[in-house]
Amino acid sequence: MLRIRKDDKVKVLVGKDKGKIGKVMRVFPKENRLLVEKINIVKKARRRTQQDQQGGFVEREAAIHISNVMLIDRKTNEPTRFSASFLKDGSKQRISKKSAEGF
Repeated sequence: MLRIRKDDKVKVLVGKDKGKIGKVMRVFPKENRLLVEKINIVKKARRRTQQDQQGGFVEREAAIHISNVMLIDRKTNEPTRFSASFLKDGSKQRISKKSAEGF
């Protein structure tokens, strides 16, 4: 089970965007990286083509390592650790350590 999933709210712990909160847009499990909305913005040069006559620089999000973010608790709205527990139907659920509620 992955720690962080798409549409989770996370807080950045280290780096140039330390302290910012964003929503996870995409997770790359093999690389242990994720894309967070409006976090780790980089400028990428675009070459002029027939479709893109202007060219120039484009700002976009770059992936950050999963260990550099922490999940935000929905109840307390603070970063929290979590554990996994099994429900009666056999499925796993993430449980917040601060509020003891599921995600």
